[in-house]
Order: sequence, then structure tokens, then C-alpha cells
Amino acid sequence: MNLMENIREGLRSVKANLLRSVLTALIVAIGITSLVGILTAIDGIEYSVSESLSSLGVNTFDVYSKSNRGTNQDGVKEKVRARLTLSEMQKFIDQYEVPASVSLSARLTNLAEVKHESQKTSPNVDVRGANEEYLPIKGLNIQEGRNFSRFEIQYGSKVAIIGYKLAVSLYGQNPLPVGTEISFKGTQFKVIGLLKEKGDLSENNFDNMVILPILVANQMAEGQPLNYRLTIGISDMDQVDYAMGEATGLMRKIRQDRVEEGNSFEIEKSESLAQELESITSGLRWGGFGVGFITLLGASIALMNIMLVSVTERTREVGVRKALGATPLRIRQQFVIEAIVVCLLGGIGGVILGIVIGNLISKAIGIDTFVVPWLWMMMGMLICIAVGLISGYYPAHKASKLDPIESLRFE
Repeated sequence: MNLMENIREGLRSVKANLLRSVLTALIVAIGITSLVGILTAIDGIEYSVSESLSSLGVNTFDVYSKSNRGTNQDGVKEKVRARLTLSEMQKFIDQYEVPASVSLSARLTNLAEVKHESQKTSPNVDVRGANEEYLPIKGLNIQEGRNFSRFEIQYGSKVAIIGYKLAVSLYGQNPLPVGTEISFKGTQFKVIGLLKEKGDLSENNFDNMVILPILVANQMAEGQPLNYRLTIGISDMDQVDYAMGEATGLMRKIRQDRVEEGNSFEIEKSESLAQELESITSGLRWGGFGVGFITLLGASIALMNIMLVSVTERTREVGVRKALGATPLRIRQQFVIEAIVVCLLGGIGGVILGIVIGNLISKAIGIDTFVVPWLWMMMGMLICIAVGLISGYYPAHKASKLDPIESLRFE
């Protein structure tokens, strides 16, 4: 009996004992479904969050003033560095040649009281100055109105963009603030934009924020130095290191840093969100593997038990085949192939169910991306083959050692 004949015999045996084979395959399918389903859902979540994070700092780096701590970690006294000024930041934006979006921002206060007619907020509003690139780089969307124009940023127009929670406080539910005026520190501002609600999990409290043109914020600081921050967004993640190098060289030139001295500013890649995401998804994957492994372990034990019963039931059949010249190798092949066939049938069903269930889970939590996890599909099928080999080998080995004479006498 050759290999192909063994495969055909395995399929015939599955068909002859259809109910038993289907129930065994279902056990394997449940294990594969749990494994592929969980990993598919995780991939969907990761893909969706990665897309969102690409506009929230993953492909960006920041340039900001150096903190003057007096001494470094080694106890050595550090040189006091002057803060980055608005003019230096503007020079950087004008001279930076790497294709990128450059956001300039600074917090004016986070204890502002904002008024509209007779309504006023608690003194906890965050007021920031920014240029027209701030909203896109921070992933902020306009619900109503528009972003700043270049003219408004350049000439310091008295206009403002406000967060959703702040708008509700001043205008009530379903606010329509665009075209109206708000006041802060005695200065009137025309509202030109309303931000979409971000929720409490946003990086900053954008929902309770007023964003002004950066020049206006600088004027309202009344001589107090602001902590200006540049955020440079790069579309190609592979170019971030190059872009950081160019930014460092340009800012050192603007600041006139000496060759023998370190940077008089800080430059930092914003990858903490990406690292945190990878840490979370890695833990979820290991959890998914654990659940799938435990289920598949139960499936392999059940399959081995079924195969041992099958060997006992077919003792006379094994005796006949041995009497006709079948070698122990061919007998082992027959039973191992039968176990693998059952596992593959369950694996195919499990992979399909896993993809469907995984994407349904993603859909249920608000992620519309449909994921086809080719890696997990291939891994699921390889695991099925491994389970079939492990579960089928001992019963197959037992069958191959049966004595043909005694087997033929078996009732």
C-alpha cells in the first residue's frame, strides 16, 4: 500500500465513521477558532489603532526648550540654556527643507475662565496658541467651521477654535458656536471652528480647550516666556531618523550652538504610544495563544482517545493488511494520515469561523477594518498537522506492532 492509497484509505475511514469524525473535527475546530479568532480580533484592533496613532504622534518628533535642572544625573553642574523663542521657531519652520508637516504650539494657561454672553466656564480651560498645522498633526477633526488660515496665523487675527465640552458649557447641548464670540482675559475672539469630541482618553484635554493663533497667544503672555514646542510629522516612518538629524543641525545653527557643546534644546521621537500599543497587543497575543493551546490540548487528547478506539475496532483489518504484506511503516502511515485528515477538516472550519468571529468582535467594538490574517491561517493549519501527528502517532505505533495471527483471531 503506497502513500496515496493510505491517504485515500484515511478519507474512506473518515467517511465510514462520519459522525465520530465530525465530532472529533469539531473539537479541533473549536481550538483553532479560539486561536485564530482572538488573534484576528487583536490584528484588527492593532491595525485600526495604528492608523489612528499615525496622526497622533507615532510618526512625529518634538523640539522644545531644554529643562534647566542645574545638575545632571551624574551631579555635574549644567549650563543654563535660554528657552526657545517664537522667532527661532519661525526661522526653523521657514528653513526646514525635509518634506514634513511642522506644528508650532505653546500653552498660554490651563486655568482660564472663558465667557460667552452671560455664560462662563469654570477656571479650568486650557488655552493654547498654535499654527495651522496643529490640528492635523494632533489628529483633531473639525465638526463645524474651519481651521486657521495662513493669513490669520501670520497677522494674529482674533479668532479661536474651541473644544466640544467647552462649547456645551457655553452654548448648551448641540452647540452651534461658529460665528459667535467668546472672551478671555477681556479680549474678544470670533469662533471659527468647533472640534469633534475626543473623549476622556485623548492625549490632552482637547474637549476643554481654546486654540488661538500662536502670535495672539504670544501677545497675551504679556512678556512672560512661553514653552514653545515644534512637532514635526513625517509620512514615511523610515525617514524619521534622517528628519531628526536635519532638524537637529538646523536648530543648532539657529541657536548658534558651539561644536564642542551639546544641544541647547531637546529633541525627542514620539514613539511611546507605539511602544505601549505593541506591549499591550503582545500580551493579548500571548493570552490568545494560551487559550488556543489549552483548547487544542484537550482536542489532541480527545483525538488520541478516538484513534485508540479506532485501532481496537479495526484490529482484524490490520491483521488482514499485514497478512497481505503491509509493513509496519505503512500501517503507521495509515493511522497518522487519518488523524491528520480529521485535524485538517477541523482546522479549515476553525480558521473560517475564527476569521468571521474575530472580525465580528472587532466590528462590535467599533472597528470597521476587515482583517484576513494570513499568518494565523497558515499557523493554524500547521498546528492542525502537528496535533494530528502527535495524537495519531501512538495509536498508529500500537497498530503497527499488532501480531497478524492474533489480529485475525480478534473478535
